[in-house]
Amino acid sequence: MAVPFSARQLGLLVAVTLVWGVNWPVMKLGITGFPPLTFRSLSMWLGLPVLWLVTRRLGLRLVIPRAGWRELGVLTITNMIVWHVLAIVSLQALSSGRAAILGYTMPVFSALWGMAAFGQRLAARQLAGVAAAALGVTLLLWHELGRMAGKPWAAAGMLVAAAAWALGTQQLRRTRMPVPTLSIVFWMTAVTTVVMTLLAALLEHDRWAAPSAATWASVAYNAVLIFGFAQPAWLVLARALPPVASTLSVMMIPVLGVLSGAWWLGERLHWQDFAAIGLMIAAIASVLLPQRAAAAQPAPGRSQAS
Repeated sequence: MAVPFSARQLGLLVAVTLVWGVNWPVMKLGITGFPPLTFRSLSMWLGLPVLWLVTRRLGLRLVIPRAGWRELGVLTITNMIVWHVLAIVSLQALSSGRAAILGYTMPVFSALWGMAAFGQRLAARQLAGVAAAALGVTLLLWHELGRMAGKPWAAAGMLVAAAAWALGTQQLRRTRMPVPTLSIVFWMTAVTTVVMTLLAALLEHDRWAAPSAATWASVAYNAVLIFGFAQPAWLVLARALPPVASTLSVMMIPVLGVLSGAWWLGERLHWQDFAAIGLMIAAIASVLLPQRAAAAQPAPGRSQAS
């Protein structure tokens, strides 16, 4: 079965993979000694004008019909608010590589949501993939619990964030709002920016301080490359293509996150991390890769010719 990518879509997936994979150590560097919700809020406020310019450049209207406001609110909660809040807070207590692996269990959760909420059925190999993902998570939690400084709540928070994002992806694929995806993304980002800012003001105002040069660089990376490009590009692809379309990107992002974090931040890799990487890739592949057509299936009319 051919993967239904156009050359443009494949190029977008490669770019999203590189940008998002490297962003895990970039975010870890940015929130080291800096409030995480405030970091995310700054990134989103600076990213919104970039996203607005992109929509205007493409000639897209940003008007959402009133009938779609409720659905937009639901999509915003599942696709962005829960994911961004829990992921950035959890990242403070995890290595960037481990956070990336846990965050990108999303496709496995997506398969489970599809089965539980949308009537999709899991094949035997997909069920095996879910089991592999569970084992990988257990290995990561085992390492966290094995350290006195470990904070398993952070791993749990990242998994909840991944589950919410997975539900949001399923919902976005099924939305019937008659507006361009980038228009939906702009308003989801705008609403999330306000929510993140309010949470930062409420919970982190006593920790506010001038960002360091490293934090500003991380904020700029997230503003332009994540909120201005990678996230909207991925959501456009997620709405336009079947689940298999994001296979290559989703499978490689946590691997890049682990390797770049080890190289850039000097994070130690343990055997649990390497084993979890293999298990997660196997799990995601089992969920997303297309199944082979049955080899023994006769072609129409073949039996009459024999």
